[in-house]
Amino acid sequence: MVEAANNAIPTCPECGAARPDPSRVCPACGAPPMREDDKRARDNEVRTEDLEPYVALRYIARLFKVLAVIILVMLIGEVVTGIVTSGVAAFMTLLAEATRLLVLAGLLWAGGDITILIIDAGHDLRVARILLGRINAAMHERELREKNR
Repeated sequence: MVEAANNAIPTCPECGAARPDPSRVCPACGAPPMREDDKRARDNEVRTEDLEPYVALRYIARLFKVLAVIILVMLIGEVVTGIVTSGVAAFMTLLAEATRLLVLAGLLWAGGDITILIIDAGHDLRVARILLGRINAAMHERELREKNR
């Protein structure tokens, strides 16, 4: 009996489908390959590792926001320098430049927010795919149990 359990075909921890070669992507749901020390073989929850493949996008979001702040600091420096060197005569030029830089900083900040939105949407899609795979596997198991009765 122990020998039969050792020779059993492994199942995908994401969807429960038979997975003859766990070192390859699951043919049923597309789950990544499994390793010996893979927690997915033991746990059924949606793991943090499944939700955090977007490290580069997080850095891009931070970069956009940091650039927006740097542009605002440069704008303050430009206004102070313009007023100190040219006085009130530079007001119209500084106003035009300030408008341009504020728009650019706003666009960069919005780019960072959109990047975070993309990350959240990716998490939602990945979780939905994993949970749908599990529901599909549970339905197949129930169907097999009903056929065997």
